[in-house]
Amino acid sequence: MYRVSPFTYIVAGMLSVAVANTNVICADNELLSIVPPSGESCSEYLGPWMEQFGGYLTDATINSTSECQMCTMDKTNTFLNSLNIDYADRWRNFGIGWAFIIFNIFAALGLYWLARVPKKGGLFGKKKQE
Repeated sequence: MYRVSPFTYIVAGMLSVAVANTNVICADNELLSIVPPSGESCSEYLGPWMEQFGGYLTDATINSTSECQMCTMDKTNTFLNSLNIDYADRWRNFGIGWAFIIFNIFAALGLYWLARVPKKGGLFGKKKQE
């Protein structure tokens, strides 16, 4: 049902313009600590996973064999993709938001006209004069 809501498109448009195409810098409390198998460095162990899903190792632990400090997200587009938001759809989302607003204005005016504006002949037509 969220596809029917115009709020989905308004938020998607705003988020895609505000946060897309930038790098993520994780704070220390957001880093994931992983111990690699013995004999492997952090980059050897986590390299294939990072190539497929993104993320980065901190500079201090790239060649470490004892503990890896990893940020699971390196680009903001990864986060946006998890919410099904694409930067390329920003103008489409903007247009859908305005289409909803304009439709609601005309629908409100139309319903007002149907309910409140007097019509010829009243509610049930003209009465015959005798």
